[in-house]
Amino acid sequence: MAAQFVRYTPDVDTVEPHFDENLQTVIEKTERYIADSVEAGGTGRALRDAHAKGYGLVRGEVEILAGLPPEYAQGIYATPGTHDALIRFSNGSPHAGADARLGAATGLALKIFGIAGPTLLEDEPDTGTFDYANINAPIFFCNTVEHYLFIQELFLDAPSYFSQGRPGAHRFFTEFVTGKGTLDRDDWAWDEFLAFLRLSKLPPANVLLSSYWTMGAVRHGGHIAKVRITPDPSCAAAVVRRAIDPASAAEVFRPALEAELQERPYAFDIQVQLCTDLERMPVQDTTVEWPEQLSPPVTVARLRLPQQDISSPENLEKMDALSFTPWRVTAEHAPLGNIMRARKEVYRRSSIARHKLNQQPRTEPRSVDDVLGPAPPS
Repeated sequence: MAAQFVRYTPDVDTVEPHFDENLQTVIEKTERYIADSVEAGGTGRALRDAHAKGYGLVRGEVEILAGLPPEYAQGIYATPGTHDALIRFSNGSPHAGADARLGAATGLALKIFGIAGPTLLEDEPDTGTFDYANINAPIFFCNTVEHYLFIQELFLDAPSYFSQGRPGAHRFFTEFVTGKGTLDRDDWAWDEFLAFLRLSKLPPANVLLSSYWTMGAVRHGGHIAKVRITPDPSCAAAVVRRAIDPASAAEVFRPALEAELQERPYAFDIQVQLCTDLERMPVQDTTVEWPEQLSPPVTVARLRLPQQDISSPENLEKMDALSFTPWRVTAEHAPLGNIMRARKEVYRRSSIARHKLNQQPRTEPRSVDDVLGPAPPS
């Protein structure tokens, strides 16, 4: 029997109480952290408040596949064709420094060019670009902006906790579960804490070997989905530098990525997992992994990375000047849920603050060549 996919209706996306005031507090803390990071971050520049350390900016190409089933051929995936793209690989931490101190959470941010139609960013609707900002796990450790208020504080202050050894770690865990003492015992953040523990146990891996999810749910035209960017199996099998040991050197992720791309091209599959059950595949609860037996991910596009050299310092500088946000999408791909809603203004204000402090023009590129220059002849 064919799966019955849940149709998108606006009522699947409810707004939590006090959302606006809590969001304003998050924005103020974010802007303060970014301002302080110029001196405290160790790089002399303002850092992103998440995914602060980039591992490389990569030229790519997205081929939207023909012949997709109608439920999957939605929005930008309704029109087969090829689009230029940029990919930023990064660490998930709000801090910079040696890889061993940052953990194994990584991100893949994708910018697709030549997409028709206005984006959901009111201050830049006509850029012709479409972004994903994905992480290497199918779950996230925060469901509400109310919880994000204390979780954000804990993550920004994490080095001071864990530098104190086990007592500091115990205090971090206790304050996570109890909301720094603000939550009633019946409302302790156990689901979020267990999701955090699962994410903290991710083994370090070459960033080319990880899969990357949208974290929260998104519209997929008339349906509800999560989007995964996952390695092409044959390309993954060819990767030589598979084991990553953060204790072996200050920099381990970027050198491995550089070396692989210098030697061979690579490819990922872009896959859509459609919701079939709002109870078991919830929109608001990002700590719940959507079961693949209810709805397996279906490949809708290929992301190809040509063989290339990303080793120059200029690559990092050009990467630093870019902005990625899950809200630079068309309405048919709108992010869903309270945490995804919060990301819209937090990402925008974070980008504005960072570019101003770093004296960088904040302009969305019109092509890959605008950023990296013409591709070298193959």
